[in-house]
Amino acid sequence: MAEKTYTEQDELRLWKEYKETGNPDIRDRMVKQYAPLVKYVAGKVAVGMPQNVEFDDLVGYGVFGLFDAIEKFDPDKHVKFKTYAVTRIRGAIFDELRAIDWVPRSVRQKSREIEDTIRRLEASLGRSASDAEIAKEMGMSDKEYEKTMLRVSGTSILSLNDVWYTGEDNDKVSIADSIESPDNFNPDNIVEKEEVKRVIIQSIQELPEKEKTVLVLYYYEDLTLKEIGKVLEVTESRISQLHTKAIMRLRAKLTNIKKGIF
Repeated sequence: MAEKTYTEQDELRLWKEYKETGNPDIRDRMVKQYAPLVKYVAGKVAVGMPQNVEFDDLVGYGVFGLFDAIEKFDPDKHVKFKTYAVTRIRGAIFDELRAIDWVPRSVRQKSREIEDTIRRLEASLGRSASDAEIAKEMGMSDKEYEKTMLRVSGTSILSLNDVWYTGEDNDKVSIADSIESPDNFNPDNIVEKEEVKRVIIQSIQELPEKEKTVLVLYYYEDLTLKEIGKVLEVTESRISQLHTKAIMRLRAKLTNIKKGIF
């Protein structure tokens, strides 16, 4: 017997009914309908992960994110559930990866050294630091710096799912949640209680153009690093480097903002 398909209106009616009644049958129906989304997100996260990270484990972590999304989704906010769920699923996967500490200690230490250098430089310069300036500050040649970035590429995907707390009922905003299409980079559209999100968006705007483009294509347009490489006509490893640089620069900038340096 063929599966029943639902129109957007049908689904909206179901969501409202579920929020009112908590009917477990509706919840199970939603879990079944959006289960493929968990595999999709897990597959995207799996790209570039070391061999000790199993795809099935990522799917298992993501299922908890789907449950969380179903419980917290608000149909009255006029956001598609799929868009909302992707963020929750990805966040649940990254939370678990962070908990098991899958990144080698030496790579994590080098990543922190680079991020600290970027933070100090940009606080001093009052602008984004160039790769050459970062390399010089670390006592590296440009080539050595590029090789180091290759080593840490792939580990910093977790970083964009770090959160900032707004202080209101422990409400939180992740950096990844704040990445939108360039046409939507308009702080005037953000309500006052989302000041943290505004700060994050402003920081993203100030990134070098190529790095900002990679973040938007990866987190908003939902392309893989390989697909972004084809769009920008560069290798996947180059995109991975740009992605890592963008995240480190963004985290450093946000740390300075938190400390009141900017």
